[in-house]
Amino acid sequence: MIHFLTSDPEINEVYLGIVKKVSDFGAFVEIKPGVEGLVHISQLAAQRVNKVEDVVKEGDEVMVKVIEIDRTGRIKLSRKDAVGKEPIDIMKTWSN
Repeated sequence: MIHFLTSDPEINEVYLGIVKKVSDFGAFVEIKPGVEGLVHISQLAAQRVNKVEDVVKEGDEVMVKVIEIDRTGRIKLSRKDAVGKEPIDIMKTWSN
């Protein structure tokens, strides 16, 4: 558990996160305590999304995949790429 909380997110990992804020261009999702990333509106669903609120709202739990971490540490997430995937197993991570 401590390893999970103190480790940095990794590209291609899938997390169960909580939507913290919704904007016109996407949703900010907390994937670990104090660690948030952006799911751009184009990454919310396989089909076209007109409004972010049509798919998610603040407080929703969503599966997301880390698709990029830029040089400044900003995390880009995808909800559509996480469909059908299992989130990171905290206990498995802890035992490694």
